[in-house]
Amino acid sequence: MPPKADLNKSGWEQSEFPILCETCLGNNAFIRMSKQEFARMRYKATVICQTCAKIKNVCQTCLLDLEYGLPTQVRDTALALKNEAPTSDVNREYYSQNMDGKLDGNKSGLDSGRAVSAGKDMLKQLARTDPYYKRNRSHICSFFQKGECKRGDECPYRHEKPADNGLDHQNIQDRYYGKNDPVAKKLLNQYATAQGLAPPEDTAVMSLFLSALPASTTEEIIRTTVISSIPSIPASAIRSIVHVAKSRCAFVNFKDRDSAEQAALAWAAGLDIEGEKVGIRWGRSKTTSSSGSTPTPAVEASA
Repeated sequence: MPPKADLNKSGWEQSEFPILCETCLGNNAFIRMSKQEFARMRYKATVICQTCAKIKNVCQTCLLDLEYGLPTQVRDTALALKNEAPTSDVNREYYSQNMDGKLDGNKSGLDSGRAVSAGKDMLKQLARTDPYYKRNRSHICSFFQKGECKRGDECPYRHEKPADNGLDHQNIQDRYYGKNDPVAKKLLNQYATAQGLAPPEDTAVMSLFLSALPASTTEEIIRTTVISSIPSIPASAIRSIVHVAKSRCAFVNFKDRDSAEQAALAWAAGLDIEGEKVGIRWGRSKTTSSSGSTPTPAVEASA
């Protein structure tokens, strides 16, 4: 049996069958797949290697999670998974080669044991139950967009204007690493809004209120739980945590609004502290409302 090809030397995937989701395979029962190295495919092509797909448990073509069909940012946020894959060109190939040996015979490199039940329930609600074959349509004709396509009905690409909804401005790296993905952000915002955690209009609100805490909870336990539940946010983004033991509540104050919104999205599925699910709400605005009512007290507290 010939030795396994070195990706650093060959620079190309040598496997016979790619890792694809049901949607990318298509709805045709008589599927014919052809392997063309360095080919430019018209409709579908693998954009990442099998090792990278196994590390994230995603499809090689659409980069969506194989189990739930959701962007990696949604899955990692719900399950509080930390991205450990390097982003620099220097370490990427070295890391992929090391992981390639560890993943032989395994489904993926994800530690499913860290997943909490609340996060899995969130993913089940957001996941598509049926394949979304609409994604398999041909790309939009770039010449048609400029008004220069002369092939008419014979053109294999779509003749329509792209929808300017902000969801088409994506790149492969952001989708794979689960950051700045507009599709994931839309799904997370919809779920957070349904759970009553829609961001307030006042951008000065950068605090989240935790209620119904266990009686034995301490400030150190809250801080440890908060930091571990949102791996995408550094610990330095938290300005202060104020625990009111008598009322069994706490105030988590962030340094910037973006970190507070990421925390709200991560906790929309629920936050477990010492085995109990606590209530999460946004803080109130310090300023008066536009209707001229009396000021509402700020939820941000000081020690």
